[in-house]
Amino acid sequence: MTEHTIPTTYGLRLSGERTDPAPLGDERQALTESLEYYRRTFELKCAGLDPGQLSERSVPPSTLTLHGLLRHLTGCERWWFRIQFAGEAVPNLYYSDDDPDQDFTALDGDVGEAFSLWHNECERSREIVAASPLERTGTRLSTGEPFTLRWLILRMIGEYARHIGQADLIRERIDGATGE
Repeated sequence: MTEHTIPTTYGLRLSGERTDPAPLGDERQALTESLEYYRRTFELKCAGLDPGQLSERSVPPSTLTLHGLLRHLTGCERWWFRIQFAGEAVPNLYYSDDDPDQDFTALDGDVGEAFSLWHNECERSREIVAASPLERTGTRLSTGEPFTLRWLILRMIGEYARHIGQADLIRERIDGATGE
């Protein structure tokens, strides 16, 4: 059994600019601002780490890393907003039927490029949301069932919230930083 030492930065509090969702906003504002809040929170969990730290496994043999979460969330943005909701003919990212977990297992490539791609996918998602009423539907490719943009935004809020919890633990294990 190997002993894990507490990082020298233990107790460091992460902080950064982030806007809380408006407490009196309408439905669209509440949904979109909540999603943005979680996107920004995830970005803050990764702030200040080098590529090696971002790719450091949380608890081997688990393949969970911040880099892997970044790739996974990038793929989710594309899959849900662009492919299933908007019907864009773009390839999946970090996924294939032969290797469905490659977002977490194949951490090749530049982390900076991965962040750039995530930012681009988030921006495209924002454009799709801005151009669509909450009642507009997309189609779940696995079942053929329709879903509304409202449902999709709620699903993505849940996706980010779940993975931010994982990112909290990963980040604290890497350098002891907590918060945000």
